[in-house]
Amino acid sequence: MVSKVTGVDTGEIEVLPVKAKRKSKLRYFLKELMKSPTGVIGFSIMVIVIFLGVFGDFITPHDPMATSLAQKLLPPLSEGHILGTDQLGRDMLSRIISGTKVSLIIGTVTVVFAGLIGTIIGIISGYFRGWVDVVIMRIVDVSLSVPFILLVLVISTVLGAGLKNIIISLVIAGWVAYARIVRSEVLALREKEFVVASIATGVPRWEIIFKHIVPNLYTPIIVLSSLQAANYIIAEAGVSFLGFGVQPPQPAWGNMLSEGRDFIFSAWWLITFPGIAILLTALGINLLGDWLRDVLDPEYNK
Repeated sequence: MVSKVTGVDTGEIEVLPVKAKRKSKLRYFLKELMKSPTGVIGFSIMVIVIFLGVFGDFITPHDPMATSLAQKLLPPLSEGHILGTDQLGRDMLSRIISGTKVSLIIGTVTVVFAGLIGTIIGIISGYFRGWVDVVIMRIVDVSLSVPFILLVLVISTVLGAGLKNIIISLVIAGWVAYARIVRSEVLALREKEFVVASIATGVPRWEIIFKHIVPNLYTPIIVLSSLQAANYIIAEAGVSFLGFGVQPPQPAWGNMLSEGRDFIFSAWWLITFPGIAILLTALGINLLGDWLRDVLDPEYNK
């Protein structure tokens, strides 16, 4: 239902309930998505990736870790093995589907923790400024001066291999991007009239941050997260390829590439299909992220 509030000078103002507002926003996003071919492609790819990551264990045609030396290195379209088998006779399609879960976990968990840490530090740096800002930004500058993949590799070497440690490595290396973006947004927001007025009237700092600053950070954080997720997945694949990430026999696209490099000329499918999986996932995330950046941009609707 729509309730109406009648004003003295402004006439009737329609006030939509919360559920109606949510439905309206959902319709708006779906409508804008249908207008963007690249957005539809990115969204479709990510729906498939998420579905495989969540339900992959139930739909794999074979046990992804079951070996059969009698069926090793079968080419694609072999009977019972659409994408062939690897050097140990393991089904490639099942391993790629199972590896989707690893990439989805790494992308999601890293984005959540790196985004949370970076956002908190960026807010503190941008709002309180002074020596706090100087110290934090020098740490960020030092971290950003080192190539991301190299920093992840160094941290992974220190912590050791494994899924948990690669996530920790990505979080340690990844929070700085959020801190930098959030700080710049907070510095701009701090000069807005509604924040200046709140400060002048003696509103507590933390109330200003949570009521006026944080709600205005959702858009840049969502857009940055959608783009950073692809970087984290590619970084994990690179580190796993070098042997410092997810370890065999657990399927992960990076260690599948590492295991298949010795057969690059005799069994091309061992590196081709995991590589395509990484490519399509990164492409889907980036296309969806580009669409989100456009549709959430205030200038988009002008």
